[in-house]
Amino acid sequence: MNLDLVAGEGVDVVADLDRCRDVPLPFADDSFEEFRGSHVLEHLHDPLAFMRELYRIAKPGATALFLLPYGSSDDAFEDPTHVRPWFVSSFGVFAQVGPKAPPHGYHADWIAEDIVLDVPATRAAGKTQAQILDEVSRLRNVVTQMRVTFRAQKPPRTAVIQTVSPAVSLNVR
Repeated sequence: MNLDLVAGEGVDVVADLDRCRDVPLPFADDSFEEFRGSHVLEHLHDPLAFMRELYRIAKPGATALFLLPYGSSDDAFEDPTHVRPWFVSSFGVFAQVGPKAPPHGYHADWIAEDIVLDVPATRAAGKTQAQILDEVSRLRNVVTQMRVTFRAQKPPRTAVIQTVSPAVSLNVR
């Protein structure tokens, strides 16, 4: 099923993902096993409401895969339709267990199971994974794209502040 902001060929459902706080998506609770979004999160003004709504319609254990530009890439900033940059540490806000308490009223519990950073082979040549990750943290345009896979933890866990480090891997291409 393809959801988009505007009707068009191949679009099954038209919905504004930035209005999820006020307008629920037209799906029943616990109805989807998998979600995929390509370059969606960076355009949203209200990603918490969107992820809460996705959680509502997710079956327990459902997965959500999102592709997006890495926060320190030119692509994250040069596109004027991008609302905010996203980094490896940006996704803890969608879970109940993490380094900060979840925002007031947010009860969804998405666990970031895997974060893959796509790095060009020319950039990675002759470097260890530790060296590349060091460059990712210090330099711009090391990562061409980030892929994040979430799992819906239902029922949600009790909110706890604790250090959680998502699995981060590199995809050298």
